[in-house]
Parts: sequence; C-alpha cells; structure tokens
Amino acid sequence: MRRALDLARSALGSTSPNPSVGAVIVRDSSVVGEGHTLPAGQHHAEIGALQQAGSAARSATLYCTLEPCCHYGRTPPCTDAIIAAGIAHVIYAVRDPNPRVAGGGESALRDAGITVERQPDPEADELYEAFARHITTGLPFVVAKFAMSLDGKIATRTGASQWITGPEARARVQQMRKELDGIMVGIGTTLTDDPQLTARDPNGDPLPSNLQPVRVVVDSQARTPPDARMLRQPGRTIIATGGGVDRSRIARLEDAGADVREFPGPDGRVQLSAMLRSLGSDGMVSVLVEGGGQVLGALLDASLIDKVCAFVAPMLIGGAAASSPIGGNGATVMADVWTLERARSEQIGPDWLITGYPARGGD
Repeated sequence: MRRALDLARSALGSTSPNPSVGAVIVRDSSVVGEGHTLPAGQHHAEIGALQQAGSAARSATLYCTLEPCCHYGRTPPCTDAIIAAGIAHVIYAVRDPNPRVAGGGESALRDAGITVERQPDPEADELYEAFARHITTGLPFVVAKFAMSLDGKIATRTGASQWITGPEARARVQQMRKELDGIMVGIGTTLTDDPQLTARDPNGDPLPSNLQPVRVVVDSQARTPPDARMLRQPGRTIIATGGGVDRSRIARLEDAGADVREFPGPDGRVQLSAMLRSLGSDGMVSVLVEGGGQVLGALLDASLIDKVCAFVAPMLIGGAAASSPIGGNGATVMADVWTLERARSEQIGPDWLITGYPARGGD
C-alpha cells in the first residue's frame, strides 16, 4: 500500500478532475504490475497495473489506494477488468466518495467471488480529501497557504517580504502548486508583487501549460493591469470581478487573454461562494489561496477555507504597521475563534509547516 500511495502521489496535478490512484499487483510475494491514473480519458491505475502484469494477474492480489470504480465514465468500469483478469484478492484504502460508486465497486467484486478488504490509511484519506469535497458538493477544496515570521508578520512595515522562508519551504510550495488545480490571490497581491503564479520545476522553469494550475485573481473592480506578468505565462488566468465594473477594463483584460467572470456581491465585492461554485463547475477540484490578507480573511469569515498550510520562519520582524497574513472581520470573542483540528507540524529546512483543518466553536 505504501508503494501504491507513492504511485498515486506521483500523478497528482495531472489527473483532475479524476482522483489520482495508485495500484500494485502482487503474486507469490513479487510485484508483477504497477500503475497510476493517467490524464482524464486515459487508463485508470488498475488498468495500467493489469496490463503490466498480463497473465500473472490471475490469482494475484491487487492493492489500490481508492475503491475500484464500477461505472462508465470516459472509460469502462475498472471492476470489469479486474474480474476478467482473474484477480483473487483486492485490498483498497479509501471508499470512493463518488455517489456513483460509494461501495458499489466492492460489492461488484464480491459478487464475482473476489475477496475484498479495506485497509484504512490516514495518508490515503488526506490524498482524497479534495476529491471528496468536490464530488459531494461541487465546490473546490480550498487550501489557505501563507508564510509568516514567528511574530505573525508577512512583510516588514515597508512591504518587503522576500524571502521570509528558506529555499526548502519555497520548493514545497512549488510542489503544492503542481498538485492543486488552481492558485488564487487578491488584487492587492497582484498590484504589489506582480506575481507570475506559475508552477515551476526544480530548475525554476515553468511547467508546460497542461500542468499549470489555473490562476485566479479576486479583483472586484478589474484593476489587474493588462500587462501583468501572469497574463504572459503558460496556462489560464481567471479574473473574478464584482458588480458595476467599467466595461472597458474588462475588455482590455479579455484582449490580454484573461477569462473575466462577474460575481456581484455586496458593496461591489466579489461573491466568493458564487465564484467557488463556478470554479467547481469548471472541474476545479482544489485551489491554493496564497493571499493576501483581505482574500484570506474574507474566505475565513465566510467559512470557505477547508485546510490551512502555514509556513513559520524563526525570525522576528516587528512593527505595528507590518502586515499579518489574515485580515477580514475576524472573531470578536475567544469563543468564536477558529482552531486547527488534526494539526501537525513538520520542519522544512530552517522553517516549520503547520497544517490543520479550521473549525469554529461547535463546528
């Protein structure tokens, strides 16, 4: 199962909106086939492993990270291929949250005389948390990411912020960008930093267009400059605006290649829930929100953040005017603060990554 999980992770970022699955076939204590999910419309993990195993799959054991599918989508059901190959035993980690499967794959295999065992695994659960959110709600899984000093600052009082974290932490962020479907920032970050918002390889070169996350800018009044660097990068850029926007600004952004979408909210702001619903309808399973504080604060106030990844650097910046990572209205009393459940920490170079799932009060 560890090997199957490694295979699944190796395909993250290339399979959406399908989940990334890993499969390993074992016969007489030897691995005879391996596979992982290919881009949408191509083979699922189980099919790749069965093809590699060939006749050796008969009477063998199949390990897979997700319950095999039992329905027709872009490809036929994996359960049919598993049964036809003569697999004797299937061990999987996570029950498929897709309502079209949700135990149906296991039932189909059992009905065919195959022994089926579920082997729960916390790492596998985390691997499919975004897919579960999207397939059951239609919304993307929202991950809030920020880097701050030990005293909770994301920049000095003059706005200098490069670099708070070290190269190891920045490399981890690049991996996160590669694995998630979208990167979101606010107009403040866009105007201040003019970011490229690309996923890059270890040499610092942008990945091909088909591997780039979709860039999303929350920009209520369409103030993104038409010559912004992100609009010249491989991949797509969506500009989410509010109501009553100057049409000439929208036209200039569209001419520059941006996909401008209007989500009118109160006071001309972007209606964030409608924006996320639109992104989910596009097949965006997950989105990494990289700031700034206004966007992160608004998402938190609206209970729209599913996971937090906070990089903390062992430095003190100080300054009453220095920015903090999350703005918005925030809590008024301690009983209403957000806490991170299932929180864990990991040292990355000189920095620490704290990961958890926000819950408020009795949520």
